[in-house]
Parts: sequence; structure tokens; C-alpha cells
Amino acid sequence: MQQFKFHIERLRASGLRPTKQRLDLCKILFDRRETFHFTMEKLKQIVDKNRKRKISLATLYNTVQAFKKNGYLKEISLKGNKTFFDTNTKNHYHFYDEDTSQLIDINNQNISLKNLPEAPERKKIKEVEITIRVANNYQK
Repeated sequence: MQQFKFHIERLRASGLRPTKQRLDLCKILFDRRETFHFTMEKLKQIVDKNRKRKISLATLYNTVQAFKKNGYLKEISLKGNKTFFDTNTKNHYHFYDEDTSQLIDINNQNISLKNLPEAPERKKIKEVEITIRVANNYQK
């Protein structure tokens, strides 16, 4: 019951009514032990597979955008117009596997950033995102 209350509060804080569809979506997104990386297409597939009643793409999109706006999800845009969302909103980095189209977390302790450029005048660096693209190496 406590977890159910948490999802209701999260939806209300995002300006959304806690409908059954949105509560089911919260369970899919946030009731996980591991970070969840997803595209809207992948989320739609998961929702359609796990629910008897469908959730419209508009409801999915609006809910995900509201969660992103409120800091519950992080958006990761890759070159080529591929956009992922991440349930881990802490500062961290990723591998992107071009062969499987998967986003994989990198342990922050394994990355060292040195010699960052100074931000333009009256600006500050808000965040540094690193995505390392990987693919199979079939070359001999």
C-alpha cells in the first residue's frame, strides 16, 4: 500500500491524475531494482504485453514528459534522432550498443574528466553527458 501511495504522490506532483493506467505505468517504470532505459516504442511494447487494456500512445507520451519535467526521468538523445529515457536521474554515463540498440550504465568511478573548457561568460556547466558508442568488431 505504501508503494501505491508513492506512485499517487508522484503523479499528483507531476500535475497528473492518478488513473489506473498511469499507476500501471508507474509500476512498469519505477518498481524495479535496476535502472530502466527505454524508448517510447519499447515502453509501448512492454505496456501492451503486460496489460489487458491498452494505454494510448498519447497517455504514455504525456506521462513520460511530465515525469521528465519533474525530474523523475532523464532524457538521453543520441545522434540519429534516437531518444532514450532513464529512471536513474543521477549524473552518470552510458555505453550505447549499436548492434542491440541498448543503453548500458557506466560506473562513474571508472571515468575521469580533466581539462573541461570554461563555460561561456555568465554561464556555468550544468552537466556533462558521456555516451560511448560500441559495436561488434568484425575486422581481422
